Amino acid sequence: MKTYGIIPSRFGSSRFPGKPLAMLAGKPLVAWVVEAVKKAKTLDEVLVATDDERIVQAVEAHGGRAAMTPSELPSGTDRIACAAGDFADDDILVNIQGDEPLIDPALIDALVGKLRDNPEVAMATAVTPIRTLADYNAKTVVKVVMDANDMALYFSRAPIPCDRDREADLASGLYVRHLGIYAYRGGFLKKYIREDQCALEKTEKLEQLRALYMGAKIAIVRTEDEGIGVDTPEDAVRVEQLLLSRA
Repeated sequence: MKTYGIIPSRFGSSRFPGKPLAMLAGKPLVAWVVEAVKKAKTLDEVLVATDDERIVQAVEAHGGRAAMTPSELPSGTDRIACAAGDFADDDILVNIQGDEPLIDPALIDALVGKLRDNPEVAMATAVTPIRTLADYNAKTVVKVVMDANDMALYFSRAPIPCDRDREADLASGLYVRHLGIYAYRGGFLKKYIREDQCALEKTEKLEQLRALYMGAKIAIVRTEDEGIGVDTPEDAVRVEQLLLSRA
């Protein structure tokens, strides 16, 4: 069994073109992400999956590895499967956002551990508490409902679970938001990328609903880390200061 940490990284971005190459404290964003991911103890290989030669060059210049993938691939999930190549059914592939240089390596290890310890689980992902009613009601914040064993029941952009009689009690522990990191078992990932989008996925615009529709079990790791991503040039300035403060 081999464990891959794969970072999809595209040059194009509507809000921040060329984002992976944005310089933060002397290094491009994508190099910071690779550096953070390499600190995870459970990964055998860390690889950037990209569609742009400039990103390949930047990654390799800072000691990382990158693989070119077709630009027409429909999702980051397809991109990581393409980059990993001929992976085995019992391999584990972790899809790590390419714009989070402050990612906690321990979270990656926890996701890998979920799959290693639970052979019936096809995927693992992460949640963090929802702390404001604005986030609870926002369609940009994906909410998750889980069963007694912290397996995902449903993901939605709608405010779930819905308290019928009163305002949502965010201190109850029921209300969590999804973080965009996934660990896949290799055999399931092969099935997943061959499956057509289901109506739920098309409606909510959430890839993980395809997995639930297929009957897959998705294990959830809880973390207090909210994840700090770089979506805009203003975010880059803020994250740069955080990186410098950690130096």
